[in-house]
Amino acid sequence: MNNPHQIYELLLDLSNNNHSKIERVVIGQVWTVCQTNNYSGLAMSPPLATRTLPWAGTLQDKRLTEITPWVTDWDFFKATVGLSAINCSLNNQPSPPGKYLEPEPGAANLAVFEYFFPQIKDKKIVVIGHYPGIERYYSEYNIKVIERQPIGLDYPDSAAEFLIPEADWVFITGASIANKTFPRLMELASHAKTVLMGPSTPWTTELSIFGVNYLAGIDVMDPTFLFQTAAEGGGVRIFDQSVQYKIVDLTDF
Repeated sequence: MNNPHQIYELLLDLSNNNHSKIERVVIGQVWTVCQTNNYSGLAMSPPLATRTLPWAGTLQDKRLTEITPWVTDWDFFKATVGLSAINCSLNNQPSPPGKYLEPEPGAANLAVFEYFFPQIKDKKIVVIGHYPGIERYYSEYNIKVIERQPIGLDYPDSAAEFLIPEADWVFITGASIANKTFPRLMELASHAKTVLMGPSTPWTTELSIFGVNYLAGIDVMDPTFLFQTAAEGGGVRIFDQSVQYKIVDLTDF
């Protein structure tokens, strides 16, 4: 496994040839969306509020390559916009072949768990990030959820050092790339099967070099409705019409 800290160099290398102009950016309550004329990229918005974004109003018409380096910034708003720009750039190419998920109505955001959990019923599972509705699985599966802002039965993020080394499967939110926890999470999960998941997940099979076994990312189906839904504060609503989950098994590449 390559040093997972190198993920930032890899993503910038993969996106540094796309000089498309940014058409619009929104930092919604849940999702940040970066769009060019033809493509969209998402990242989960930081779970905090601020009145001081000095670059607000300046991103339109900038080149993607001007913004993608922001992913390395310790200002998490800048890093999030940078990741959304990287995803927009990568989406300029066809996403890797994989399996589209057909979720049950009203639970599309849980489609990845519906796909994997029955196959790993007797395994120790750690999920990084609290996904709305994940509580439905607690009585049937051995799941521990680690969340930066824990609610209910969630564990705080400091529990990662103790829980992940004991896990058989680890589901890691793609937002960990922007908030810089990805490298350490992958180090802790080096012995486990890992799924990098969520709309923040970059579509590149090269993430396998860091030990990622599966990508569970999204393809954008309706970019106009996606932007509107994110701008109006939508969270899981983007799964109703705007995006669709797809599983890519990195052992196939």
